[in-house]
Amino acid sequence: MTVASPTPEYARRWQRVMDCVALKTPDRLPVGFLMNFWLARYAGISHRQQMYDYDTVAAIAERLCREFEPDFFTSPYAMTTFGPMLDAIDFRQLEWPGHGVGEDRPYQYIDREYMTADEYDDFLFDPTGFYYAKYLPRVAGAFDGLAPLAAVTGSAYLGVGFATLAFGAAPLRQAFERLEAASRVVRGQIEHEIGFARRMAALDTPLGLGLIASAPYDAMADFFRGATGMMKDLYRRGDKVLEALDKMATLIVRRALAQAKFAPNPLVFIPVHWAPDPFMSQKQFETFWWPSFKKMVLALIDGGLIPMPLWESDCTRRLETLRELPAGRCIHWFEKTDLRRAFEVLGDVAALRGGLSSSLLTTASPEQIDSAVRDLVEGVFHRGGKLIFDSGFGIPDETPLENVRAMFNAVRRYGS
Repeated sequence: MTVASPTPEYARRWQRVMDCVALKTPDRLPVGFLMNFWLARYAGISHRQQMYDYDTVAAIAERLCREFEPDFFTSPYAMTTFGPMLDAIDFRQLEWPGHGVGEDRPYQYIDREYMTADEYDDFLFDPTGFYYAKYLPRVAGAFDGLAPLAAVTGSAYLGVGFATLAFGAAPLRQAFERLEAASRVVRGQIEHEIGFARRMAALDTPLGLGLIASAPYDAMADFFRGATGMMKDLYRRGDKVLEALDKMATLIVRRALAQAKFAPNPLVFIPVHWAPDPFMSQKQFETFWWPSFKKMVLALIDGGLIPMPLWESDCTRRLETLRELPAGRCIHWFEKTDLRRAFEVLGDVAALRGGLSSSLLTTASPEQIDSAVRDLVEGVFHRGGKLIFDSGFGIPDETPLENVRAMFNAVRRYGS
């Protein structure tokens, strides 16, 4: 994605973030800005309007950046504003405002088995064929009818000619028509997003991420096997799980490197769902979760990208393992892990992001927010930590406006 030439202030803001990544001391504490539907609360619109109204959302985002002046801002197009796309593909893994849930409700993920326990071999033998024949039609109606494509694999010589018969099947033709229409919708969204990136650049505001990726284990547990299925698989078919995770790591990296050519920056946001301490033992983490994640992260780094995993819940027991990743190449964002402890373990090898409890940000007074920010800045940043300040998981939807203002004001007050 190409944006306008950055202004000097844009360059200064982005340099603060990159200094933290490189384990250098920035000129002042940088602060990030990510939200889901808090944008709607800020402006007094419905969640549904935030999902569908590109122009209104862009205008509200501009107001947000003018008021809070973050060092980088995560585009709403990356988090919420894709209702038209979900409609166009008939997406089946999510309910969203006005579609399955109320117009002012957040997302609801539909957890179920989108790959059955006996399909590991199908996935491992031919992932592409499995996608076309089974996975994609299960998660989005626009892909219904693609199964004949899976049978093309294996054709050779004159058989390649006869393989064209598959493309004449009525269900496949209909699927192509739906997908072509969906592609026009998605192209329109991307054009809006490119315009938004240029708009933010004119406001001296870098975008807060370039790509979004999943940890291989999380992708398989969340989007293929479902929570219950995956947990059973660890005991019933552990070897197949490991093979599938290794394959998934390769597929995720391949896709990320292809998308990186069009990304506005090298940050790869990786929301981490299944690694937290309460979800699995340390032995299970080291056996099943960590190897494929490490493989993926190292490949992303080799590709010139900067992985930015968001470690959800409490990941204190995982901190020592994170030291295995190359120094000065990642940003570790923590939701509930004590940031002072993370600094003690990782302060010499990685930039840290987060710090302010999402619960505190939602329920405390502005004075308490000010005090909490000061304590974190003094306990981490002023002790040499390469900290990018943020809440534990962006701005919760229910957060009072005065608390967000208190957070940003306190960062400016204490972070110089």
